[in-house]
Amino acid sequence: MDNTFQKLKILADGAKYDVSCSSSGADRKNNSKIGSAAAAGICHSWSADGRCISLLKILFTNDCVYDCEYCVNRRSADVERASFEPEELAKLTIEFYRRNYIEGLFLSSAVQISPDHTAERILKCLKLLREEYGFAGYIHAKIIPGVSQEIVHQIGLLADRLSINIELPTKESLGLLAPQKKPKNIFAPMKQITQTLAERNLLKGPGNMFKNDLSLSTTRKRSKEKFAPAGQTTQMIIGATPESDRQIVKTSENLYRTFSMKRVYYSAYIPVTSSPLLPTPFTAPPLARGHRLYQADWLLRFYGFSADEILDEKNPFLDLDMDPKISWALRNIEKFPMEINKASMEELLRIPGIGTTSAMRIVRQRKLAAIRFDDLKKIGVVVKRAKYFITCCGRYYGGKDIAPEFIKNEVLISDKIRNSILPISDNIQISMFNPLIVLPGSVGNQQLNLSGRV
Repeated sequence: MDNTFQKLKILADGAKYDVSCSSSGADRKNNSKIGSAAAAGICHSWSADGRCISLLKILFTNDCVYDCEYCVNRRSADVERASFEPEELAKLTIEFYRRNYIEGLFLSSAVQISPDHTAERILKCLKLLREEYGFAGYIHAKIIPGVSQEIVHQIGLLADRLSINIELPTKESLGLLAPQKKPKNIFAPMKQITQTLAERNLLKGPGNMFKNDLSLSTTRKRSKEKFAPAGQTTQMIIGATPESDRQIVKTSENLYRTFSMKRVYYSAYIPVTSSPLLPTPFTAPPLARGHRLYQADWLLRFYGFSADEILDEKNPFLDLDMDPKISWALRNIEKFPMEINKASMEELLRIPGIGTTSAMRIVRQRKLAAIRFDDLKKIGVVVKRAKYFITCCGRYYGGKDIAPEFIKNEVLISDKIRNSILPISDNIQISMFNPLIVLPGSVGNQQLNLSGRV
């Protein structure tokens, strides 16, 4: 048992650099088994960027045959090595679940001997969990690039979500820092997962005409099999190589379009190794840049923006002082102000301070009566941002002029309180736990909380 806990300490620590840990979208129900990944059956707890913190996040092994420059577990690194046996990790997961420590498993791994050798051991562990222990909880499994199609398929039938890390934004960077990892080996399982998910959706569809020589019973059985019901995700490291934010966002856009990704995660590079090909060990992780990339990613997924709209050749990097939606609006100021009672749904989503929920409320509300400026806050609009880009019943509330520089200064001033509590800086960790601060010039004994409200 002591040996198992020593492995747990080593391999849990080795897994902390993988940020693509999420559990949304699973619907594996509990049929008199242990655990549940149904929407109401798993106790989700997300951090600000969407990561679930109720999972056992661990590596199967950190004994790697690859020598990627950026990786703490690379072959040439002087670190303590450990590997689980399939039976050992399956039992550990169940024991953690029974003690109410976790609700699921996030399992990644280094490449021990070969991709297929490692993946076969992971597959055996997952089979033990599902079939011997009857575990119906959430499982997120990492697919190792270069693994055979059959193993990918078998793991997909046991896991709720699959992910293959793209690692770096461009082929050139991958060739420089991880020459043993080939793009074709990364994209092949991504393509397989995408195609299998599409086939499953077709089999579930009404009026499906079964083809080939499959029997009706076989086809029905296949249609009931759950293959990665929560889809697939990927992760790329930012800050280790000199790509612009535009290159990163365009890569993400292509991944969403080509492979129907649920999420692309951005891992700020943490200098854990020393190499002439990497930033110096004293370089701070680009946390603020990662934050802005997540905001740009949100615009891609939910607001109908394209990568070329968010950033162009003249503006290849995101503004660290302002979110990408306001930056886009200021570069396209000729499109504003928009009349709140006439703008289409697509146009409303382009207005800073208006989200998907508030946009839908606006569309519903104005069918009954014209929306006034005083109504916006009740609807959920962030008025302090939106007022510079809209009119209500023909009236503009953003000041005397709609000049980009004026608006930018006003927005930055309105964010000054928030930035003084949560500084957006490359060398300061964004934290939820800053103490309450009394700012100079505050009225009486009023204090500011983390929301920036007096």
